[in-house]
Amino acid sequence: MESRYYHLNDYLKNLFNEKVLKICINADFSCPNRDGKCGYGGCIFCSESGSGEHLKKISISNQVETFLKSYKGKRANKFIVYFQNFSNTYDNISSLKLKYDSALISDKIVGISIATRPDCIDEEIVKLISSYKDKYYVCVELGLQTANDETALLINRCYKTKVFKNAVQLLHKYNIPVVTHIMIGLPNEKDCDVLNTIKLINDLNIEGIKIHSTYVVKNTKLCQMYENKKYSPILLEDYIKTTCLALSFLNPNIVIHRLSGDAPKEILVAPDWNLHKKWILNGINKYLKEHNIYQGMNFNK
Repeated sequence: MESRYYHLNDYLKNLFNEKVLKICINADFSCPNRDGKCGYGGCIFCSESGSGEHLKKISISNQVETFLKSYKGKRANKFIVYFQNFSNTYDNISSLKLKYDSALISDKIVGISIATRPDCIDEEIVKLISSYKDKYYVCVELGLQTANDETALLINRCYKTKVFKNAVQLLHKYNIPVVTHIMIGLPNEKDCDVLNTIKLINDLNIEGIKIHSTYVVKNTKLCQMYENKKYSPILLEDYIKTTCLALSFLNPNIVIHRLSGDAPKEILVAPDWNLHKKWILNGINKYLKEHNIYQGMNFNK
């Protein structure tokens, strides 16, 4: 079946000539938006465990070894270690190097992907990350969510979009590819806000994107807003429509790493459709085909 967007699997197969899987890592990092450096409580949608709620807090090497010995570890010969939970550059340089090195314990590891906040990036950290490029595929994932600073204030992001721009430019200075996270369905956001975010991503020549649906999980400020009827989650049909619209304006060279967020069933409050990833992806593919939409068809250089 012809793909209407640039899928991560295709990108990795072209890069490594075979299937590559990710090993998600919980390195027990914190976040400056939780410990008081720039804020408390984290972003209003963020769970107490960060984005990798399912990951156990065991040693990094053990996490890698356990994965490689599991049935998932038999599904490929090459793997990228993905530092997922919270802000994975939020520490001193020696500690960061120790944590990154402790994941690189097998010849099967061909890459390292580091998720973090743009306000946890400086030149010393970027130089450390760049030092792995001689042997490994390297990329950095930055949470943006939206280019609208008013929405950023509402969701307690605790940094302005200018900080994101500076971080991307610094990473690109050292030729480190950037994958950015955006969210559809944030409070008060409209399609025009999403398209402005897409424009920023295009303008910064970002290499990859993760598009997340906004969902409500337990013990978050967004959950309080939902319970107090101050926030209504986006409907599935609207999420599909807006995601496809965003894809149509996105530079066709940007790799699509995901098209929906995944909330664990045990902490999800709403919307129910978030539990059905196949519904979402099938719905997106169907909408793209029915409306003859391709990634980048409305992109202007």
